[in-house]
Amino acid sequence: MKKMTLGVNIDHIAVLREARKVNDPDILQALYVACESGADQITIHLREDRRHIQDSDVKNIISLSKVPVNLECSINREILDIVASLKPHRATLVPEKREEVTTEGGLDVFGFSSEISYAIEQLHDALIPVSLFVDPTIEAMEQSKELGAEMVELHTGHFANLFNMLNSALPYSNHSVKELELPRYELSSRLEQALEEIKKAATYANKLGLEVAAGHGLNYQNVHEMMQIEEICELNIGQSIIARSVFTGLSDAVKEMRKLISRHV
Repeated sequence: MKKMTLGVNIDHIAVLREARKVNDPDILQALYVACESGADQITIHLREDRRHIQDSDVKNIISLSKVPVNLECSINREILDIVASLKPHRATLVPEKREEVTTEGGLDVFGFSSEISYAIEQLHDALIPVSLFVDPTIEAMEQSKELGAEMVELHTGHFANLFNMLNSALPYSNHSVKELELPRYELSSRLEQALEEIKKAATYANKLGLEVAAGHGLNYQNVHEMMQIEEICELNIGQSIIARSVFTGLSDAVKEMRKLISRHV
């Protein structure tokens, strides 16, 4: 089996910092700790509204990181100009809505094909490899290849919601996913279907010559399901690691996730 690469998303360090508009916690300290604790990659998202990661953060992280930096961004022309000038190791194009709490759903590779094609061309001109954050469907894999991306990141949010509604206290909390308040047998069936869709998409993408990553909603309880899919070579995980770090410290939180996704060749 291929080694599974761990991309640690440190956006939520910046979320906490921006809550009080002070330089605490220091995102560069988070960068250093994550790198030293087993992160193979640092992932950050430069949002149009700059709600957490700032332009200066991106510049500093790219210039100081000891591991590759995966910069998530929208297809906004202003954002693309910034990304092209800063030259991260990879750019991942994601959908973005101002009103959303976090990125929900994959990039619409059909409805915005011309804009995505332009974005990929601009980033390639800057010698930046491109990944597309997409829903796990065969059609999305084909379109991603057609548009010229080198990689896809499969959106695992639906799978994660199903898993958590079935295997955690989420249904009894204020954050229960209303549309998934279903009988357990129905949740179990849908979870199996969601996992199968991810497997099929990963296998097909791999046959097309695309590298395959996965992310969104992955945590210490559900990540083992991704480990069974050999075609997935990278996981990008943020919120659950940062949440765990509140109690264990960031170093131990990263090390624990690194241990969970280690594959024995």
